[in-house]
Amino acid sequence: MLDCKDDILFFTKQLVNVESIVNTNGEKEIASVLYTLISSFPYFTNNPSHVLKVETKNDPHERYNVLAFVKGTKGTSNKTVILMGHMDTVGVDDFNQLKDKACNPDEIVEEFKKETLPQALREHVDSEEWMFGRGILDMKSGLASHLYLLKYYSEHPEELEGNLVLVSECDEEDGSHGILSALDELKKWKEEHDFEYVAAINADFVSPRYEGDDNRYIYKGTTGKLLPSFFITGAETHVGSCFEGLDPNFIAAELTRQIDYNPDLCNEALGEITVPPVSLKQTDLKPSYTVQTALSAYVYYNFFIFSWSPKEVLEKLKEQAYIAFENSLHLFKERYKKFSELSGEPYREVTWTPRVMTYEEMHELLVNEHGTAYVSHMKDFKENLLLDESLDTRMYAARVVEEAWKWMIDKNPAIILFYSSLYSPRIELSGETEQERNLIEALDYAVGKIQPSYQHPIAIRNFFPYISDMSFVALSDDEKGIQAVSNNNPGWGTKHYVNYQDIRDINVPVINIGPYGIDAHKKYERMEKTFSLEVVPNLTNEVIKKLLT
Repeated sequence: MLDCKDDILFFTKQLVNVESIVNTNGEKEIASVLYTLISSFPYFTNNPSHVLKVETKNDPHERYNVLAFVKGTKGTSNKTVILMGHMDTVGVDDFNQLKDKACNPDEIVEEFKKETLPQALREHVDSEEWMFGRGILDMKSGLASHLYLLKYYSEHPEELEGNLVLVSECDEEDGSHGILSALDELKKWKEEHDFEYVAAINADFVSPRYEGDDNRYIYKGTTGKLLPSFFITGAETHVGSCFEGLDPNFIAAELTRQIDYNPDLCNEALGEITVPPVSLKQTDLKPSYTVQTALSAYVYYNFFIFSWSPKEVLEKLKEQAYIAFENSLHLFKERYKKFSELSGEPYREVTWTPRVMTYEEMHELLVNEHGTAYVSHMKDFKENLLLDESLDTRMYAARVVEEAWKWMIDKNPAIILFYSSLYSPRIELSGETEQERNLIEALDYAVGKIQPSYQHPIAIRNFFPYISDMSFVALSDDEKGIQAVSNNNPGWGTKHYVNYQDIRDINVPVINIGPYGIDAHKKYERMEKTFSLEVVPNLTNEVIKKLLT
């Protein structure tokens, strides 16, 4: 067993002390701190080309990744394990008046001791076993564990058969520009040093899955995340003649009722199941107040997947949207008839019918109807829209669909389905390949070796339940699945682009062995020391040794 607790605690505090909120200059600062620290290790002083600080590509923000590697001298193997973890954190606004202490674990816990707290939280605040602070759980203690192992093997390369690569990436909490840029360096090193990447080990946080859950989880593979989005058009009318039009917000509300928390949209795989989709935004696109109903509405939903492809998700949601449209029209007619009976005004037959199409289907229709005039207009529109820096990828996509809709000849109410943000691919580690089987065997071996000396059960599950950069080192989707993403994202190639071939070129099985704690992304974010600072690095080390022998 490695005696590593004090060293990892020291690294953890160093990293937490740097406020590295995503999309701020703090990401630049922590990259510089980490690069300077690694460069100070004697191995890297003697081998300065083995550590890099590299700026991200195609990124609106200036920020950097830090990558380093140690070549083992125990044998001649080219087998290489990638250790990965992110440096950025979410913001600190939730700390309110304590924001200036959020990144100081020693100071923030003293402030918490002054507060009136629930009993369980009070016990953690008063305990020496827990540490608090922004990023301490998500995931700087995990990164510190990886940093320790890099330093250890840089001092003991004779114990390392094969090679160890550290990737410390930025921007995990937003757009994953960090890991997507780091793929280039990993590919270069693969060619220059003949690295044979056999596995990646992420160190993102793990938490109880339910109240009273005593397990400490290790995850094979990860959930995928999509952001299915819906542009909904109605029929505009004056609110005084409301039944002469169709409010798109009315359809949107029914769509959310149909999709939100719907167990039929949970994806089961390998005996595990995703949580159902839930709305992340619902709005109309009226720029200001008028007494007319909106022309269009916009909604999007979080959608987790284990085994479904992006193409299958579109097919399933197209069905759900049709049901919602049908239900909303039925309810509209029912209420219109009742109003007519109450008011004595005549009821006119409602002629609208449900109409749902994907963005790809609408785009193909418009190309067929208008040809190069439409294509040229949309190209110019998208380029000019990029000048509006207030638009994120999601709102940018909505505006593109809104503009394309203006070219539709048939403007009867419709729902247009598309993707408006980054697809974080699912990774299924099922043992189909030799690399996957070796990694699963190494993980089982490591847990079997460490478990007897640790009091809480260490449980292995198949899918990391949160979004992480694990999604960008392997790809379970085929080409058709990825095309469904690119063909149905209106911002693809302008506001948003991912070279999924870079991921295929690395395509290494990945697991997550990370720190244990509670309340990540919240004010009382905290990390349990024993598992995080002792068990995690030793588990990781046993996996490394097993894989490289």
